[in-house]
Amino acid sequence: MLKQSHLYLFTFLILLMSACTLREDTGKVPLARVGEKVLYDSDLQSVIPTGLSHDDSLMMAQDYIKKWIMNELLVGKAEENLSPGQKDLTKELMDYRNSMLTYRYKMELMLQKLDTTVSQQEISNYYNLYQENFVLDRTIVKAIFIQIPAEVSNPQQVKVFCEQVTDDNLKELQEYCTKFAITYDLFVDNWVDLDLIAAKMPETVDNEKILLRRNNQIEMRDDDYYYLLCIIDFRLKSQTAPIEYVSESIRNLIINKRKIDFLKKLEEDVYNEGVRNNKFKVYEYETENQAL
Repeated sequence: MLKQSHLYLFTFLILLMSACTLREDTGKVPLARVGEKVLYDSDLQSVIPTGLSHDDSLMMAQDYIKKWIMNELLVGKAEENLSPGQKDLTKELMDYRNSMLTYRYKMELMLQKLDTTVSQQEISNYYNLYQENFVLDRTIVKAIFIQIPAEVSNPQQVKVFCEQVTDDNLKELQEYCTKFAITYDLFVDNWVDLDLIAAKMPETVDNEKILLRRNNQIEMRDDDYYYLLCIIDFRLKSQTAPIEYVSESIRNLIINKRKIDFLKKLEEDVYNEGVRNNKFKVYEYETENQAL
């Protein structure tokens, strides 16, 4: 037992001396070592976010060190067991480098030269041309939702504000809601998923019945609150989406099409430049079936 304790102490001293030697040689604090590979405290700086508690930082550091050790051990096993041909990554590294270089070159050119301005007329033209692609998969509405404490609610006054959506009424409604409402949403100019806004009501709302009846104001109460949902406009599921609802998607589609065209033209220009300047030559060769 005494010999075993001496062995542990001797091993600890050797590790401590190694760590001290490494620190003296590099000026960095070693955290782990596998063979000749050393993980230093500076390697963790870019891995562990600032602002974590001491315990969280320690846990993340321990996890990273364990993964680093495991990775280095696996690399060591691979080095020992793979053939020289299997360990030769020259082609893969060159392919990866070339791929990254061409990608960065294309991205830099697009950043410099691609026009990302899309006019409203372009959006309208695209929308009119491809309306069948903009079928709604959900019911959307323009609506007003208000939740007011039951003891201060004044339903008639609030409903008057909602009946005619004018600038003056909206201004008064905003002031009223700021003063009394627990929460409110004024989706007057923007379309929103009906399910999202109806979920704020205390009871389940039958969407289609609400929208198709003449009275577009839905009132509910519970013990504490008064709820009002005013439907200003709607589009049912399977109808064509209004252009303003899909404008941003169309804008992105147009820009993506420009990117594809830009890259295609770039490749054509580079190839044609190579032809003009005799930068490449294709040699004739034969396959099993034909001569090229």
